Amino acid sequence: MITLEMEKQCGCFKKSDFQALQRFDTKEQAHKVATAMCEEMNENFCQKHNFTIEENGDTLLIKVAFND
Repeated sequence: MITLEMEKQCGCFKKSDFQALQRFDTKEQAHKVATAMCEEMNENFCQKHNFTIEENGDTLLIKVAFND
């Protein structure tokens, strides 16, 4: 079981329909969803943050960083 977690929930994330914690049967499924989430958030959220994926064993973590 692969876990996809959101590191921190910014205001835009809380207003969205995304889930902060999800579980998948395969790493490929988790990567596909995580990549789609990051693309959507980076393109359509308020642009104060940048979202990236970090892999740690059976966990994919969507990291949140302030844009410069």
